[in-house]
Amino acid sequence: MIDTEQFTLVLRKFTDAVEAGDGSALSALFTPDGTYCDGFYGEFIGREAIAKMLEQHFWGHAENFRWIMMDPVVGENIGYARYRFSYTSKLPGVEGEQVIFEGMSQFSFREEEIQYYREEFNTGIAVSQLKFTPDRIAKHLAKRAQSVRSRAK
Repeated sequence: MIDTEQFTLVLRKFTDAVEAGDGSALSALFTPDGTYCDGFYGEFIGREAIAKMLEQHFWGHAENFRWIMMDPVVGENIGYARYRFSYTSKLPGVEGEQVIFEGMSQFSFREEEIQYYREEFNTGIAVSQLKFTPDRIAKHLAKRAQSVRSRAK
């Protein structure tokens, strides 16, 4: 069982690791078979995959990360926090564009390690700040909608 003090510490270590691009530190917070389900990149299972996700996807496509967790709530083996997330794009054609969005994180724990992390945020708000074409944004949102529909079956 995780308590509020422990959860707050996990949140700080989690965001510090992301902001520093430290895949080892982030993945060490997870169980060996833990899952990180990212709103952009999808699901990554296991510490090695989680570390690569942070270092290759996050830091491969962006920099200057800032992740602020707010209003944490924790139960027996689950915690929630709302957040504000920002970064500067390194994507070709939109280098230097700053992206800021808000969302909600859910952490499921096995003892004091993260078993499963998932998040909810409006990806349309994020991609619109990258000055993508309306067609590209629509394609992205249609793909996200299909993902939600497939889980509802």
